[in-house]
Amino acid sequence: MGARENIDIVRRWFEEVWNQGLTSTVHELLAADAVCVGQSEQGTVFHGPADFEPFIHRTRGAFPDIHVVIEDAFGSKDKVAVRWSATMTHKGDHLGMPATGKTVRITGTTIARIRDGKIVQGWDNWDQLGLMQQIGAFATPPSALSKTA
Repeated sequence: MGARENIDIVRRWFEEVWNQGLTSTVHELLAADAVCVGQSEQGTVFHGPADFEPFIHRTRGAFPDIHVVIEDAFGSKDKVAVRWSATMTHKGDHLGMPATGKTVRITGTTIARIRDGKIVQGWDNWDQLGLMQQIGAFATPPSALSKTA
């Protein structure tokens, strides 16, 4: 497959998995031996659809109206890079805290490696701290906001 087809696979992933919540697409597009890093807490690694699907349920359970927009996507050989943004409302308690009803906007980047039409590796870097601040789960200490001499 060429770069264009690989970009289409990643675009389809974001549309169907995140925007539509289709977990069947996870099983179709994520290889059984895939390794995914950066989606969840520091150091967490997901292996294949069995690990990734609960993450989707937890995230969409907390933010059922998540909508991801791909701002940029480009690829070379077997890799695709995507810059994305997402808006969502904290409507569920799936993060271990009561829903706040707050609307959140985050940004992130994803790099995926594709083999035989499936994602075999994924690396995400997204604003997890910003999400937690926007729903009130984490506040920046006042001393961190003040200037030091």
